[in-house]
Amino acid sequence: MTEGHSSGYERLQSKKSLAEILEIAVEFERTARDFYTDLIPKVSKQIRYLVEELAEEEQHHFNLFNELKSRPDIEQYIHAMVDTPASDQRFSDAIQLPDLGEKPDDQAVLQFALGREHAAMEQYRSLAESTDEGPIKALFLFLANEETLHKNQLEKLYYETIHSGGV
Repeated sequence: MTEGHSSGYERLQSKKSLAEILEIAVEFERTARDFYTDLIPKVSKQIRYLVEELAEEEQHHFNLFNELKSRPDIEQYIHAMVDTPASDQRFSDAIQLPDLGEKPDDQAVLQFALGREHAAMEQYRSLAESTDEGPIKALFLFLANEETLHKNQLEKLYYETIHSGGV
């Protein structure tokens, strides 16, 4: 393969359609919702409220993506190709969920949630930056800001729980 073909192929590989990205995002949010919902009865009472909130938030994000996908006015945006964010692999990998056992410890749950929120924050921010103005960009910006807030709240709770001996 000549140099020109190679770089052209690499450029194609570094882009995805918004339809593909939305499908991955829907799956990311669905798996997170299911994971946190399954964790609720297993976690300590100290962080149960947090896991319940996380499950609700992921359901909300899942609903936002599905509502967006069904809107007729996004058809013009859905086939656009955008740069695949550097965080894309971490984001896609986060669909694979760990087995935290029947009695997960608070630290493991908080570490997992922090990593997932960080991956989502990076992914949505990068996608917002590479998406043209419109409803999809607005959704990615909204979600990036929400994930940033969640991450900050989780970091505070993690510090209080792990490093300060409790909330």
